[in-house]
Amino acid sequence: MTLSEIRQLIQSDIHATDQLILSRLASDVVLINQIGHYIVNSGGKRLRPLLVLLSARACDYDGQDHLTLAAVIEFIHTSTLLHDDVVDESETRRGNKTANEVWGNAASVLVGDFLYSRSFEMMVEPGLMRVMEIMSETTNVIAEGEVLQLLNCHDADTTTERYMEVIHRKTAKLFEAATLLGPVLANKPNLEEGFAAYGRHLGAAFQLIDDALDYMADADELGKNLGDDLAEGKPTLPLIYILENGSEDEKALVRRAIETDGIALLQEVTDIIQNSGALAFTQSVAQSEADKAKAALEDLADSPLKTALLSLADLAVNRNH
Repeated sequence: MTLSEIRQLIQSDIHATDQLILSRLASDVVLINQIGHYIVNSGGKRLRPLLVLLSARACDYDGQDHLTLAAVIEFIHTSTLLHDDVVDESETRRGNKTANEVWGNAASVLVGDFLYSRSFEMMVEPGLMRVMEIMSETTNVIAEGEVLQLLNCHDADTTTERYMEVIHRKTAKLFEAATLLGPVLANKPNLEEGFAAYGRHLGAAFQLIDDALDYMADADELGKNLGDDLAEGKPTLPLIYILENGSEDEKALVRRAIETDGIALLQEVTDIIQNSGALAFTQSVAQSEADKAKAALEDLADSPLKTALLSLADLAVNRNH
């Protein structure tokens, strides 16, 4: 299934969630409205809230709380983007200027805080302590992942294990929460472990491909400057592969790029990565994660919604932006 076909399955839920996001962004503080609408309407994939909606419907949930929680997941994701762009000093995202570039760092951080607090205000509405447990743990793990990534920056001795730990905390954890909420809402505890594993592995696959695209995509399609990861000194898997498998000269160049001169050496590093097995290796690890995600849903009865979830795992790997 294509992404548009997947969305068509739950189009009414998607529309209702979009409307809810816009209405719950509302604040009598004008700047919050401006920045919130700017980033929420900036063309993101809305993949995480889509996972909440698909998971709930795949578990035969027939209520409305999944709409609220889909909006919660999107608000948490959006707040992390606002904070990330400040930390990374990013100037563009999804082809647009970042909020911190337009309004400054202080406003971006504070509006990110607003979105976090609004999400917690909303997540109590279903009245389920299990939801609160999942989301409070998730936001804490994401914050830990951000700090771990900061510790890895400019560290050319970062191992694959440390890199994957950052991915699992910073990215995969929110995917895991999004898919776990479906069986929780539907009161199907027998499906919780499988759905959580599906989201966790899907999120890892998604981030691995993102990290590969930084050295192979078209900048306009990707929606950010190529080489941003290298400029920020982030030792992602393509770079770690060279450090572990490249020639001595290649290792020395990549080490210097991570530690000091990232953007100045971007073209040389990109050439090394593209002419080695680094991208194929990263894609193979992503495919392995996608395969694990699909295997995790084996206990779910066949349906168009299950097909949609399985297709998303394939789409996470086979994309160019």
